Amino acid sequence: MAGPYTIGLDFGTNSVRALVVDVGTGEEVGTDVFSYPTGKNGILLDANDPNLARQHPQDYLDGLQHSVRGALARAQARDGFDPANIIGIGVDTTGSTPLPVDAGGRPLAFDARFRDDLNAQVWLWKDHTAHAEAVEITEQAAAMRPEYLAKCGGAYSSEWFWSKILHCLRVAPGVYEAAYTWVEHADWMPAVLTGTEHPDRLRRSICAAGHKAMFSHAWGGYPDEAFLGALDERLPRLRRTLPDKAYNIADAVGRLTEAWAAQLGLPAGIPVAVGALDAHLGAVGSGIEPGTLVKIIGTSTCDVIVTPLDGDLPDVPGLCGIVPESVLPGQIGLEAGQSAVGDIFNWFVDGLKPAGLDHQALTAQAERLRPGESGLLALDWHNGNRTVLVDQRLTGLMLGMTLHTTPAEIYRALVEATAFGARVIMERFEEYDVQAERIVNCGGISAKNRMVMQIYADVMGRPLQVSRSAQTCALGAAMSGAVVAGAEAGGHADFGHAAEAMTGVQETTFAPIPENQKIYDRLYALYRRLHDAFGVENQRDDLYDVMKTLLEIRDTAKG
Repeated sequence: MAGPYTIGLDFGTNSVRALVVDVGTGEEVGTDVFSYPTGKNGILLDANDPNLARQHPQDYLDGLQHSVRGALARAQARDGFDPANIIGIGVDTTGSTPLPVDAGGRPLAFDARFRDDLNAQVWLWKDHTAHAEAVEITEQAAAMRPEYLAKCGGAYSSEWFWSKILHCLRVAPGVYEAAYTWVEHADWMPAVLTGTEHPDRLRRSICAAGHKAMFSHAWGGYPDEAFLGALDERLPRLRRTLPDKAYNIADAVGRLTEAWAAQLGLPAGIPVAVGALDAHLGAVGSGIEPGTLVKIIGTSTCDVIVTPLDGDLPDVPGLCGIVPESVLPGQIGLEAGQSAVGDIFNWFVDGLKPAGLDHQALTAQAERLRPGESGLLALDWHNGNRTVLVDQRLTGLMLGMTLHTTPAEIYRALVEATAFGARVIMERFEEYDVQAERIVNCGGISAKNRMVMQIYADVMGRPLQVSRSAQTCALGAAMSGAVVAGAEAGGHADFGHAAEAMTGVQETTFAPIPENQKIYDRLYALYRRLHDAFGVENQRDDLYDVMKTLLEIRDTAKG
């Protein structure tokens, strides 16, 4: 157990996880999770605005200390482990999750004037209060800077950086004026560890900037002042605080400060990698390479694929960004996803509490149902649509219910709906000749629920693999720590070597069942009609036959 080791920090929606990993084998020798204490499950909410979701940055700092110390304590229970053999740290977070900071890089949430102001807190990725501003930004970019939209799927999202800041400017101008700049959580956390929070020293990641903030080195960085000024004359002032260069996860932000080393129980001076979004480092932790589609399935999903920088890649509408080196150095990163998956299942089980059944009981009952037997068809838009429609004003739908419909039938239909949404994304990639030759899934749902994986395989018509690690985001972060440490220090020279040594997949592969696939092809055709009828403007589909076709499929399935 001599190591060397790295630490991956995974700041999720409700908690932070620290993971200690053996650089040579990928063995996970210690882990700990800290649940954010503030708000409801770590999220600050507003009963009068269901679109609002904020967090307090103190939870991140407390979680950092508790999770790292806990992971080290578990690692030290093994013979021979020594924290002195930790050679690097990597960080992933949710995003776009920006926070307003003052001229020294200190969050406004720590200022007594703004302690209780929700607008001065961290704006969590799932905050959709800026849906009107997203439309405004999309329309302005279409008129002035269509190249901006081409690289983010044709529409800007309320989940992203500029929408949230523009909304804050409108509803809380005092917060906007007090903020010197805004920083993504993925950039703030590595800066805290290295003492580089000051805006002049802060290194921003191409991952968050490119996918969420319209950044591209091709047009000089973030959107230009003329474009931002056309949205609001106060925005150019913020643009002047933002750099024209961004960095990838093979770059180091700096080195761990003595103060944080003492708090965490680690050696001072070890390198800390540039941060990235959780899903992107989850893809790294799943061994992503060209031709491999990685699906990170959690509260939402993120679908990530890479293609070489020197390839002939068209602009793909409906994606969450086409960004050079946002996932891996030397590769273009393409991101898509669904705004809710696990959140939908949790809403049904924990919110509606159907007959008092939990996930396990509902899964056991739903697994006994044949495809099409429920007669139900759902749209998975309970938190809007991230891809390919990019419309947070869409809502969920359940079609085909009768007085005999059971909770298990609804639960299975919700799972099927998310699988249909996943197929839409896969087909959009391949429509533009970005081929998914292999699909690897990661995240808690893929590791824990075999029914979900089998339904996804049947709906998508592809064999599905599951990452060996149950915590691939943290593993990917640990891999970035190994790369910035470098081969000379016992780390890795590049991510190819890191993936070979530290990643893998489980033995089980979920293969499509032909008879199920045939039924799901029929149901998917109906799903696409509903998808386009409610999600695409100026459609003229007559949906008269949909309910009756669902009944026909149901009756055939029931025999």
